[in-house]
Amino acid sequence: MAQVEETRATSALNIGLETAGGVVGNFRWAICALLFFSTTINYMDRQIISLLKPQLSHDLGWNEHDYANIVTAFQFAYALGYLFGGRLMDRIGVKRGLPLAAFCWSVACAAHGVVRSVMGFSVARLGLGIAEGGNFPAAIKAVSEWFPIKERALATGIFNTGSNIGAIICPLIVPWLAIHFGWPSAFYITGALGIFWIFAWVLIYEIPDKHPRLSHGERAYIEMGRVQAVEPAVTVPWLDLLRYRAVWAYMIAGVLAGPVWWFYLFWIPDFLQKRFHLTLAAIGTPVMVIYMLSIIGSVSGGWLPSQLIGKGMSVNRARKIALLICALCVVPVFAAASVPSLWGAVLLVGLAAAAHQGWSANLYTFVSDTMPRQAVSSVVGLGGLVSGIASMFVAQAVGFVLDKAGNYVILFIWASTMYVFSWLAIHLLVPQIEPSAEPK
Repeated sequence: MAQVEETRATSALNIGLETAGGVVGNFRWAICALLFFSTTINYMDRQIISLLKPQLSHDLGWNEHDYANIVTAFQFAYALGYLFGGRLMDRIGVKRGLPLAAFCWSVACAAHGVVRSVMGFSVARLGLGIAEGGNFPAAIKAVSEWFPIKERALATGIFNTGSNIGAIICPLIVPWLAIHFGWPSAFYITGALGIFWIFAWVLIYEIPDKHPRLSHGERAYIEMGRVQAVEPAVTVPWLDLLRYRAVWAYMIAGVLAGPVWWFYLFWIPDFLQKRFHLTLAAIGTPVMVIYMLSIIGSVSGGWLPSQLIGKGMSVNRARKIALLICALCVVPVFAAASVPSLWGAVLLVGLAAAAHQGWSANLYTFVSDTMPRQAVSSVVGLGGLVSGIASMFVAQAVGFVLDKAGNYVILFIWASTMYVFSWLAIHLLVPQIEPSAEPK
């Protein structure tokens, strides 16, 4: 019966969209652009330290354990920020919640430039992490409000490319700033970008029901795209969320696969520098290529299920096919630490990073596929909490492995398997993706 209802709803949506045809506007994509830029700045602010790690280690006397502790401080705070940030967005709304988070993380980013000790950097990372944790729950909630189900994975994939653009811009400008103006300047300048974004958000953003620039046709298009959602009238309490199988599937996937992305983000520049003896000035291009490939994965990962659903495939099948393809594309990264050429390693890591971004676009959308809209940010936040806690332990394990083994072989083997196990957990816990109004 659930499958029949899902197919009927999908067909009704597609017919409705065809009827809407030429009268639907595109203002919702301006909202997607705002989310894209917030994500870009968010990732720039967090990635600076990985690019400056060799210089900071030399100038400030860090060892691998010191750096792992600094990374762990960020991940601990980010986990809490995801949890409470998600709840905050559900309570006060994205309109007020996201600029508040952006202001706090911009100040914390700039604060890195004035500290010199491991403790000082750890405190700055705590502030950065807890504020940055609000971005993704807010963005996913905004997408669930502004986009019909058919377009949500694509919109998520597009704004999620901001993480890759931020990761591309950083290796282009951070080494140059560090060489010419000193490493603190990188933290000051990127911190200032968030303030400019806040002004744009305040001028442009409003919820669809109240936005004066949204046409009647586009508002109807967005509302029509919610026909699959069966939503309660009240906010779902945190503990009640644990009664949903979809929430457990999302959290398990976050624990298994989530730490892999943090490993890429905080250690890939170091891996490339040590494995292939690159200088600070030379690291920018290979890191940039990795994240350019990630952009392709993010957009493609969101585009694929949108196309499949548009052709009549069920949400369940389309979403799981996309997730499985992404999981399998990560597997070859096990060889990254063993290949003899720099560009061979870059392509393997780039493929895995692209697959991760496609995976993320669909995993985030899995939440809005299965949960009441009032609970979407809270669920994303809860998943971010458990993923962040797992990432803390992984960061310590990475530091231990590097101190003892001195290479990345074991780490890449671990990274290559996590997405397949995550996909299996999702499929076993949620055999049929469908909207939820009651715990299952």
